[in-house]
Amino acid sequence: MADQPPAKQRKVDYTVSKEAFLDVFKKLAQDISEDPYVARQPAYAQKWISEMQNYNVPKGKLNRGMAVLDGLLTLKPEASAAEIEGANILGWCIEWLQAFFLVADDLMDDSITRRGQPCWYKRPEVGTVACNDSIFLEASIYRILKKHFRDKPYYTRLLDLFLETTFQTSTGQLLDLITAPPGKVDLAKYEMKTYNTIVEFKTAYYSFYLPLACAMVLGGVESEAAYESCKEICIEMGTYFQAQDDYLDCFGDPAVIGKIGTDIEDNKCGWLICKGLEKMTEDQRRVIQDNYGKKDPECVAKIKQVYRDIDVEKDFKEYENESYKKLQGLIDQQTFVPAGVYMKLLKKIYKRQK
Repeated sequence: MADQPPAKQRKVDYTVSKEAFLDVFKKLAQDISEDPYVARQPAYAQKWISEMQNYNVPKGKLNRGMAVLDGLLTLKPEASAAEIEGANILGWCIEWLQAFFLVADDLMDDSITRRGQPCWYKRPEVGTVACNDSIFLEASIYRILKKHFRDKPYYTRLLDLFLETTFQTSTGQLLDLITAPPGKVDLAKYEMKTYNTIVEFKTAYYSFYLPLACAMVLGGVESEAAYESCKEICIEMGTYFQAQDDYLDCFGDPAVIGKIGTDIEDNKCGWLICKGLEKMTEDQRRVIQDNYGKKDPECVAKIKQVYRDIDVEKDFKEYENESYKKLQGLIDQQTFVPAGVYMKLLKKIYKRQK
């Protein structure tokens, strides 16, 4: 026993599981609740913070967060217990970031449900307090990073990753909002080029690049070319993922996807509308102009009927297969990291139903 390395340096056998990942959340949520600044707040404020975190952070599929450890173990199968813990902590930082985005996004979009429950701002005691709650969720990321990584040589790289990703995502959100503001339909703006830009900045960087870049940082990858290659693959993967989301928002089962789709009512510049406008007749285009962006079930039904008439579902299925083949090619061409780093993530989203 005397010749064995310390436990934190020793190679461990570890199976990635949602249950183990959730255990880490409980510790981090407790850390935030016990933060010196939070501890100085009255009991009812501390209770609010605890309930708000538990309501918004751990309720999703957790694919983004768990992808960090998945990526690390592919890069470094001999990862120590300390490295595994670090990957899970970074994974939860991404989930906190996701919660920040979603709380704000739901308020801006006037959404109804999220992850199978009423949106946070829809709770009668919350309302616009959700604005500050979203800010608190973002700020919590940097409390967690400071506590667990400030002594690491890559601390500043992690800070830069999260700050840059937040900036990128905010520009994508802005473009999304001003391209298709509520109540104002301008079909001339609904182009696939604009859509792809929105998706790159609003979705791809934080949902795909950030988890894998975190894994690469922990795995000791230093080549800038490796990170650029990762970006290229993740942008394509993120675009495919968002196109799936748009498809499911319209044609998915709310009981399965965990939310009631509102993209049509919200006047979203989505994959279906951009693709559909490329092939609609003038009469069909007028139906879209007259009914898109209206919170009226009859208007929504007319839009969906046009989508069915032009078979935009078939277009999506074809795009899905083409995108998958393109991603496989990009992954096979790069030589910086094992292909499994990307394929594990791709397999989780390919032809998903929620």
